[in-house]
Amino acid sequence: MMKSEDIKCEDLEPVESCSSEQISDTLHSKISRRRVQKETFHCSECGKSFSHNCHLEQHQRIHTGEKPYHCTQCGKSFTQKGHLKEHQRTHTGEKPYRCSQCRKSFSQKGHLKEHQRTHTGEKPYHCSQCRKSFRNKSHVKQHQRIHTGEKPYQCSHCEKRFSVKGFLINHLRVHTGEKPYECSECGKSFAQMINLKTHQRFHTGDRPHNCLECGKSFIKKSDLEIHQRVHTGDKPYYCPLCTKNFTTLSNLRKHQRVHAREKPGLLGEREEFS
Repeated sequence: MMKSEDIKCEDLEPVESCSSEQISDTLHSKISRRRVQKETFHCSECGKSFSHNCHLEQHQRIHTGEKPYHCTQCGKSFTQKGHLKEHQRTHTGEKPYRCSQCRKSFSQKGHLKEHQRTHTGEKPYHCSQCRKSFRNKSHVKQHQRIHTGEKPYQCSHCEKRFSVKGFLINHLRVHTGEKPYECSECGKSFAQMINLKTHQRFHTGDRPHNCLECGKSFIKKSDLEIHQRVHTGDKPYYCPLCTKNFTTLSNLRKHQRVHAREKPGLLGEREEFS
């Protein structure tokens, strides 16, 4: 495994900083006042401190909502010039940050740093509840919603809520019928990328999910989980009428139809065919 210090960034440009005039004025002010201690600039809204006044000015836009930097392509606005530059690469396709290990390129320096952790194995962000580790800050925030139960993303069609924005986007395709992921072998389309990848295994013959008990392999993880019940004896689906248990939901449904034929109306329509 590579160490983080072994990985180098190529063609990295400096992050947005104060202008030379701004820094010069700040330094001159410090020298003229002959201050020994380091001067700091404090935000009157939240108390956060900064070493340069220009950094404070950038920060204060969070509170004021000011976004003086505008994209000429789409009109989107940003609080910092550096953020505008990063955004503009979505239009130009420019990816100046390249991984020295695998040569993959990225439009943002932060995305390169996150990617490099796949090589180093570094997971610096930890959940305070269960200590699970993550490669980036956004993933730990998403994970923490498991503990809090927070679901901030709501579907405008059915009011179903989700903890991750990506889950909402996938769900919306149920309403729109959009299937953007197409199989290059047979042309079949899917609403989610993971479903396309699973489908492609039917063409490649790849069966990555293996049973540790008998060695049998499966295309889908869910099929392996169902198969493992043969070894464990687990039967999680039970009939409320006769308390018979089944390993799969489909087997329970088949069984319930026997009751429906024997005593019509005994099972509610929802229980029988839901």
